[in-house]
Amino acid sequence: MRLSTPLISDFLKRETIAGLLLILAAVLALVIANSPLDYLYDQLISVPVVVAAGSWSIDKPLLLWINDGLMAIFFFLVGLELKREVCEGELSNPKDIVLPASGAIGGMALPACLYVWVNWGDSVAMSGWAIPAATDIAFALGILSLLGNKVPPSLKIFLVTLAIIDDIGAIVIIALFYTDNITETALIVAAVCLPILWWMNRRNVVDLPSYLLVGLVLWVAMLKSGVHATLAGVVLAAFIPMRNRSNPKHSPVLELEHSLNPAVSYAIVPVFAFANAGITFSSISPQGIFHPVTFGIFLGLVVGKQIGVFGFCWLAVKLKLTRLPDDLSFRHIYGCALLCGVGFTMSLFIGALAFEQTGVNRMFDERVGILAGSLVSAILGYSVLRWVGRKSGAEEHSQ
Repeated sequence: MRLSTPLISDFLKRETIAGLLLILAAVLALVIANSPLDYLYDQLISVPVVVAAGSWSIDKPLLLWINDGLMAIFFFLVGLELKREVCEGELSNPKDIVLPASGAIGGMALPACLYVWVNWGDSVAMSGWAIPAATDIAFALGILSLLGNKVPPSLKIFLVTLAIIDDIGAIVIIALFYTDNITETALIVAAVCLPILWWMNRRNVVDLPSYLLVGLVLWVAMLKSGVHATLAGVVLAAFIPMRNRSNPKHSPVLELEHSLNPAVSYAIVPVFAFANAGITFSSISPQGIFHPVTFGIFLGLVVGKQIGVFGFCWLAVKLKLTRLPDDLSFRHIYGCALLCGVGFTMSLFIGALAFEQTGVNRMFDERVGILAGSLVSAILGYSVLRWVGRKSGAEEHSQ
């Protein structure tokens, strides 16, 4: 695992800045929500936004336009990054992904199991089982960047690869478990878009606006169908050509990535964080803090992530399925496993899907658990990796 290309270096730099913006957006939301301006915050995210044509309309509050609309663009970018990594990047060589894949699998399974254990018997609370399974790559890399050269370069690549595989898992979970009642007509329209996109790809169509136009129809159809609309972004990304067969040096995927990166990293994701992180502390009670939903998420992020990521990586190495990079030790992996407990963006998103569908207002419990678990994981991960960096530096000096 090496920082071998400018593309990877640019990616890490972008995610680092995005992580810091995420922190600022979340803090700003918390400050406003706990100030005399809290009513303005509530009014802002509740503003109704309507798009209509004749009898057809989409009528949602601003919060849902952000979660269903802007986040579809976020998932489109995630899909593009996944395609690039699978075709030409870190996920193209099976030998390089065994270690982070092992960590990602453990990091999704153990937190979900802990959440289910805490909330067993409550059918409504069980809807949130996938919330602590997510890792926020931007937030985690933002924290990792604060350590500078105290962490080896390959640890950043390990974290990026693990988080990408984690994103794949989150996408599959959303597709399989978080859908509303299906509307057949809209689903048929969405299904018709797929062979059109396939045909365009096969014909080497590289006119990106054409793909985006079909993608817009796909998004509206999925929004109306009951399948979560953000998945339209991932589906569309899968059909964007990796290379122009008439000009192999031109990559439509990379072109779109470079175009979308600034908007998604520096605007869309911080806006999502701002719209979803506002919690009023005055309403927090001991009952709310130790509510099974809150506690299950906290336990999953803080305990489940570190045990799952570290344990599965350790097992994969001991079974000789893979090996640690030369500049990494298990102490680095453990510190990184703690950082994986920062689940902010994806956890908030899955939480909104889980409890929006039940019709029960558990959002407060979900957000408290995510923010508390992510904060504790960030502090522990940063502290451990800082200690490991000092220890490694002392060992090198003594030699």
